[in-house]
This record gives sequence, C-alpha cells and structure tokens, in this order.
Amino acid sequence: MTNLLNNKIFTLFLLPFLIGAITTFSFPPFGLTILNFFSFPILLFLILHINKRIQSKYRKKKFKRYFFYLGCSFGFGFFLCGNYWISISLTHDEIFTKLIPFALILIPLFLSLFFGLAILVVGAFSEKKIFFILLFSIIFSLFEFLRGNILTGFPWNLFAYTWSWSLGTIQILSLIGTYSLSLISVTFFCIPFLFFQKKISKENLIFSLIFLTIFTINYLYGIIKIDNNHYKFDENINVKIISPNFSLQDYQYQSEETQLKRLIKISDPDKNKKTLFIWPEGIFYESHLNELKKYQNLFKDKFSKNHLIILGINNFTDSNNGNNQKYYNSLVLLNYKLEILSLYNKVNLVPFGEFLPFEKTLSKFGIKKITQGYSSFSSGESRLTLNLGEEFNKKLVLPLICYEIIYSGKIKKKNDFPDLVINISEDAWFGQSIGPQQHFSKAIYRSIEEGVFIARSANKGISAFIDPNGKVIKSLNTGESGNIQLNFPYFSETTFFSNYGNKIFFLIILLYILLTLILKKLKI
Repeated sequence: MTNLLNNKIFTLFLLPFLIGAITTFSFPPFGLTILNFFSFPILLFLILHINKRIQSKYRKKKFKRYFFYLGCSFGFGFFLCGNYWISISLTHDEIFTKLIPFALILIPLFLSLFFGLAILVVGAFSEKKIFFILLFSIIFSLFEFLRGNILTGFPWNLFAYTWSWSLGTIQILSLIGTYSLSLISVTFFCIPFLFFQKKISKENLIFSLIFLTIFTINYLYGIIKIDNNHYKFDENINVKIISPNFSLQDYQYQSEETQLKRLIKISDPDKNKKTLFIWPEGIFYESHLNELKKYQNLFKDKFSKNHLIILGINNFTDSNNGNNQKYYNSLVLLNYKLEILSLYNKVNLVPFGEFLPFEKTLSKFGIKKITQGYSSFSSGESRLTLNLGEEFNKKLVLPLICYEIIYSGKIKKKNDFPDLVINISEDAWFGQSIGPQQHFSKAIYRSIEEGVFIARSANKGISAFIDPNGKVIKSLNTGESGNIQLNFPYFSETTFFSNYGNKIFFLIILLYILLTLILKKLKI
C-alpha cells in the first residue's frame, strides 16, 4: 500500500477517480448513502497524504497543482458516472452522434473543475483535526453552490440527494434547504477521517456523537412532521396527470394527430367531472401554439366546459418586420375550445438542449441545439402563478418546465402561494438510464422545501402527485402509460425555507467559519 501511495499516478488520478465513480451509487436510484462514509474520509486522507509529501519530497516543486489534480480526478469520476446519461440525448439525431465522445468527456471535465478548485483552496490546511473537516465542508459546499448558480447553473446531485430514500431525514429541507443539508451531510460523511489514527482523542469522540445526535434528532423530527401534517382537498375539482409513454421514434413515424388521439384516449375525459388535465412536455412536435386551433374539433368532441388542459408547446413572437422573432419553450393553459387562458415561457433553459451558446459561431459548423429546429429558444421574463379562473375556484398553479425543478430556492417568489406546482417534462431523451430517476428525486426535494403539492407529468419518466412532505401519493413509473387522478389540493402553509431561501445556507456557513476559527485556535 505504501508503494501505491507513493505512486503519483495512483494517488492523484486513479484512486480519486475510482472513489468519485463509486460515490455516484449513493444517489438515486441506488441510494447507498453509506458509501459516502468511506469515499469522503479516503478523499481527505489523500489530501493529507499529498500535503505531507509536499512538505518533504515535493517542497521545491509547484506543489499546489497536485491538490487540483486530485480534486479534478475525483470530480471526473463522479460526474462521468453520475451524468453519463446526458450523452444519450445525442443519440437521437445523426447530426450529434459524432459529438457523443465530447459530451461524455468534456461535460464531466468542466464540472470536475469545481471539485478541483475546492481541494486546491483547502488542501494546504489539511490535518487530522476537527477544524479541517469543518473547513473542507465550507469550501466544498461553497463551490457546490457556485456550480449550481454561475452561468446557467447545474445543481445536479448535490450530496443532500443521497438521503432521498429517507423521507424522515429530508424533512429538515423545509427549514434549511438543500444546500444547507448538503453542507451538514458532507461534514457527517467526513467524520470517520478523524479515526484514521492510533490514538482517538476525546474531542473527536464528542464531535462524532454530536453529529450522530443531530441526525438522529433530525430523523425523529421528520417522522413527527410527516405524521402530524394533514392536507385539505377540494372534492369538487380533480387533477389528472397523463403519462403517454411515447418514444422519440413515435414522434418520427406517427403523425401529430395520431399521437393526440392516443393522448386523449389515455386521458379518458369525463365531460361531467370538473378536471384539470396535465399533459407532458414535447407532445406537439409539428405545431406551434398559434396552430393549435386546427385540432379544435378533436378537443371539443372529447372535452367539455368542465375541463382545463395544461400542456407543453413551442411558441414564438414576431416583430413587425420579422427580424426579431423569438422562440419559447412554453407551458399553456387551455379550455376545451383550445382558447389560451394563460401562458408561461420557460425561464431556465438547458444549454445545448434548448439554446446554443456562441450560436453565431457554432451554427456555421452545422451545430444546433438538440431539440427540434435550428434557432435557440429565448428565455422567458419571469415565472408567475397561473389563475385557473372562477369555474375552478380561482385555484393557483405554478408552472415549471423540465429541469427548472432542480433549482433549490428559485422555483417561486416569497409572495407566491400556489395550490399546486405543475412540472411537465420530456424524459424520453435519456432512455433507460438513471437520469429520469434522478430528475424525479429533485421534485421531491422541492415539494418539501417549498411546502407545496407537486403534480409531475413526464413522458418516459416518473409521473406523480407529491405532497408537501415529499410523499408520493400516486405515481406512474418509467415505461408506464396511463393516468392518475387526485382531488385538487389547497395551499397548505409557507415553510421557513420558502420565506428565506438560500440565505439560510450562508448563515450556517458563517456559523461554520466561527467554529472553524475557534477550533483552529484551540488546535482541535
């Protein structure tokens, strides 16, 4: 083992890559959280080992780059195995197949820079001390926050998501949010590192017991919270989620009208029952919003004045001279006559999926966004609640399209009180990979954070009703076709996190910094 650790290739690249890759099994759909209690202590051990080598053998070299290599190797293994499913979206169009190796490698490489920079910052402070664990947790979590927010942000698989199998554990999200739970979890996962020594100090034992007690109390709090919450429903209004299980090949070989008829059949509308129907994203692949009226007779025949329909469709606005046309990925609220009652244009767009960065340059090489059409979508101005009108008791719904559900603290404004959050998605892009399961887990976390009911309609993904405790009331799994129905919920109550958002994360960071400085001074 000593010889292996003295081998820079093994220590800086191979071992951290393997640790990062194995860590992905702690996330959905596997949920092996226990792996983090091995991966993080080993990562800290490697940081400490490199720091010791720097102070002896490597001291005359530009040693700091070794920390960066270590962090990037860990991150590359983590993101390569955890996000490989992104490249599957490139297999559906021959234009993109040659880009698969680049997407498979370059995206994880870019994301790994955040881990590399975090360990670069913290590496020189490594010691088998409590203060170092707290400092590592601070820096690591701050770079995770940066990953989720700079540029368009990609807050996928924050370490809080490794608790997705335990509803009791994640109820604390309603108070502190996902970034804060990730911070505290990383600290908890690092604790075994303190025991990588012959003599165990009293301080380390006390620190370990404190965190074990915190997570035990937190779990008990979560169980009590789940048991004590009772939600109210409007028995006169129904919500029906439709999951058609269409493949992307269906869109190529079936006409849009044929697909609509299948969707209506799956929807099984009852003309006498007041119902909001929720169809997934991407079902209109030939028509834009202004062309919907051609299907008016088809809808009027099957639906009635007791029905409203929410669905995803492309929309565009045109200036007078036609030079400033903007395309939007939109969610629209319609009545049975296909009259537009409300419209939401997606705010958070997927890079390369919905818009092409550096479009003027890349388009010259024939590169386009992955979704249909060559022009990039434009981002909507804001996200507001939609009022369903008098006939539906002025029920309020908040629209989210596809991966907008992944942004902690950014799905609604403080003064929004929706009875229902509606998330529509097209998960067929990612085949039979782990992507759709991971995508669904993000919806559970948002429901707890914001204290809202979520209705999720995902073609080829998991469609479900989720209550404000993150409990799945009814669901259709990947590969299932059908509908699920529930009475319309009433808005429950605003959570602490909903009021203060990610400000709580920075308050906990400040507390961590204070504790780190105190423990550093005490040499603990």
